[in-house]
Amino acid sequence: MQDDEQAHIVVKHRPLGVVVGIIAWNFPLLVACWKIGPAVLAGNSIILKPAPTTPVTALALGALCRDIFPAGVVNIITDDNDLGPHLTAHPDVAKIGFTGSTATGKRIAASSADTLKRVTLELGGNDPAIVLEDVDVRETALAIFNGAFLNCGQVCLAVKRAYVHESIYEAMCDELARLAQEAVVDDGLKQGTNIGPIQNRAQFEKVKGFLEAARRDGKIIAGGEAMERAGYFIQPTIVRDISDGHTIVDEEQFGPILPVIAFSDVDDVVRCVNSSEYGLGGSIWSKDVERAAAIAERIESGQMWVNQHIAIGPHIPMAGFKNSGLGVEQSVEGLAEYTQLQVINIKR
Repeated sequence: MQDDEQAHIVVKHRPLGVVVGIIAWNFPLLVACWKIGPAVLAGNSIILKPAPTTPVTALALGALCRDIFPAGVVNIITDDNDLGPHLTAHPDVAKIGFTGSTATGKRIAASSADTLKRVTLELGGNDPAIVLEDVDVRETALAIFNGAFLNCGQVCLAVKRAYVHESIYEAMCDELARLAQEAVVDDGLKQGTNIGPIQNRAQFEKVKGFLEAARRDGKIIAGGEAMERAGYFIQPTIVRDISDGHTIVDEEQFGPILPVIAFSDVDDVVRCVNSSEYGLGGSIWSKDVERAAAIAERIESGQMWVNQHIAIGPHIPMAGFKNSGLGVEQSVEGLAEYTQLQVINIKR
């Protein structure tokens, strides 16, 4: 940092010690690796606790780690959703990396306060897609549909609400409805399946509640029902003639439901989007990239994409505004969160 006749100053990143990683059920392998990788790379040991509905993936990963790392470096612990408070409050734990709901993240932050643990929270989102009037409707509808219904909508960064300019609103709604009606909803192991099930019963019941809200407050033009079959399958649902102030728009559905809101003024959309308690991701869609980028800069969100959605990678920082998170994951910035910064300042 400085090495001259006045001083020799070195910035070091030291390991923290024991890290706890608590992960959600929607991407049990990917998110586990997001926690284990930086923790170990920074010189820490880690205790990983998967969601109680997805323990097998983490245990299988642990079996692989057992043959790679020394004993005690990577530890997997499963539970009935009762061990989290013990881990987050334990005085020997130096850091918590959590991916999950905002409500649980707030409890973790409170639990860790007495010992001032380092905390990284990757929480919920209500991610908007803002579609301007100059787009190719068919091409953009497909991209937004895929961004909304990836993993049956069970993605923190998925498109949760689409704001579409009034001049193309009818065409966009029609195209999104067509895509939803043609999507194949089935067992993910079956060839040709586009959309699988909701992961667990509790979330299934929650999403059905959102369907009731959609029927009450808007107009369902595709889907709208749980499927009459074994498993937690829900038809991909498109809701139109809806606005901010309704449950289906203001809250994170975390399921296969997409409300589509018409707008005429971009400034109004920016105000609506920024009024949300969340700020995780979002996208702007336009042939005028400079205009789209200028709008993106006005949105209070950790990730903003132009003409794409959920474009992430290990080299790209992931952060959240407001109730969508605390700290950074991925990238060099995310790696640094698993370390304690120390400055050694030597006078010459």
